[in-house]
Amino acid sequence: MKLITAIIKPFKLDDVRDALHNIDIHGMTVTEVKGYGRQKGHTEMYRGAEYVVDFLPKLKLEIAISADVVEAAVEAIIQSAQTGKIGDGKIFVTNIEQTVRIRTGESGAEAL
Repeated sequence: MKLITAIIKPFKLDDVRDALHNIDIHGMTVTEVKGYGRQKGHTEMYRGAEYVVDFLPKLKLEIAISADVVEAAVEAIIQSAQTGKIGDGKIFVTNIEQTVRIRTGESGAEAL
């Protein structure tokens, strides 16, 4: 089992969800986050004053899947979240040691 954590631009959520749905991945957790990478934020004008926005709004997707579909899921996220501009995000893949569905007590791959 693997956990895919993807940081994407907020307006790309529907595209990513549709791409994952097309390869039969239906569950994910979405969190609104703020951060920066190489783009290091930007400056904005508000009521005539210029200020620096260090942390940009992003979405953090967490998707627990079986190991055999990781490559397809990563490719689907890349294809659907990519704009070609700085700040498109990152994808992290980590191992999951154990999963338990609270409602039924199922564990392992059956709990996904």
